[in-house]
Amino acid sequence: MINRRNFLQGSGAFAGLSAMGLSGCTRHVTSPMATGAPALPFYDAVGPIIPIRADMDRIFRITVCTRPFRPAGPRQDVERVGDKFVVHNYGHGGSGWSLSWGSADVVVRKVLAEGSGQREVAVIGAGALGLTAALTAQRAGLKVTIYARERAPYVRSVRATGSWTPDSRIALGSAAAPEFAAQWEAMARTSFAMYMSYIAVAGTPVEWTDRYALSDEPSTNHPPEGRDYVRYMDRIADLTPGPHDLPPGTHPFPTRYVRRSTSLTFNVADYARQLMSDFLTAGGTIETREFHTPQELTVLPQRAIIDCTGYAARQLWSDESIVPVRGQIAWLIPQEGVTYGLNYNGLNVLARRDGIVLMLNKPGEDAGWNDSTEVPDRATAEEAVTVLQGLYDRMAKMQPALAQFGHGSVKYARP
Repeated sequence: MINRRNFLQGSGAFAGLSAMGLSGCTRHVTSPMATGAPALPFYDAVGPIIPIRADMDRIFRITVCTRPFRPAGPRQDVERVGDKFVVHNYGHGGSGWSLSWGSADVVVRKVLAEGSGQREVAVIGAGALGLTAALTAQRAGLKVTIYARERAPYVRSVRATGSWTPDSRIALGSAAAPEFAAQWEAMARTSFAMYMSYIAVAGTPVEWTDRYALSDEPSTNHPPEGRDYVRYMDRIADLTPGPHDLPPGTHPFPTRYVRRSTSLTFNVADYARQLMSDFLTAGGTIETREFHTPQELTVLPQRAIIDCTGYAARQLWSDESIVPVRGQIAWLIPQEGVTYGLNYNGLNVLARRDGIVLMLNKPGEDAGWNDSTEVPDRATAEEAVTVLQGLYDRMAKMQPALAQFGHGSVKYARP
């Protein structure tokens, strides 16, 4: 059998497979596993799939992110604290990056409406919501100061998966107001339009990448999670390409069912740095400061305040509606040419420029619901890598032709 470690180190193996019919160089794409299978159009063929080097010693860090979920959706109301007026902007669940610009537009409009001529605003927090709110306020002509306990790379937002997921744990259908769906759609469209301005920017902060959902069983229309999270993506189906089922023989994956989609990837390290740079270049200032009670905000010189404190808002505002949702990521070293995503046996993989992120959702678990612990679990990280190794083992066994190809000094023995 093909040695797993040698197979994974030979990252050119699947690139070599493209010469056999997966790169779109032939009119008909066939495979021994599916004789007579329908071919994809020439222009839509699957490109080379370079295997990820899924070795345990390539895990360079493990991070945990506590996502601030509110059953009713994000908090964006106005609250008076002394002579200050505070516009809240937190509680976006797993959609913080995805909805950040649209949320910023909502809260900055409220600042302008309530401001009574005030031209200065304080933003509390320097994560995804804080940075985009600060930039949006600047572009509206306001002078902005950010007050934050932490900034990138230490904020929770930087530990996010980095995928366009605007309705990920954004609200519960049983708790969201009837008008929330339209509000969500407006925020999603505003955010998406802004992300298009970051495509092809130096450093590749945002880019389009392909994703592959792999399964041995047919997919169902049932929601994958037990709670009644709202599902709104159909409202913005015109923004991104739809998923397409790939016929057997048109791809190198070993599962019976394969679905390909294309979505946005946020390379968060570059993206967060770009946002901070833009903010400072436009004349913004940032101060390191921590607030423990709302009354401490009254000493700030700015009368208008945008509160982007994320999960910390639970303690600061005694907001018991916030439910922590724990998510852990195992990070593998970035790999040249690997820019795709995978979903396989509960494992979500997204290859970014700043690292290949692996998140494992074990069967029967409610994906970290009401779990605020942020201690990394090495065993789960290694289990995620093991699942990925298992996928590549299956791919090697179903492609005996790979034994004919070598990469560098590595040679493959026939099974």
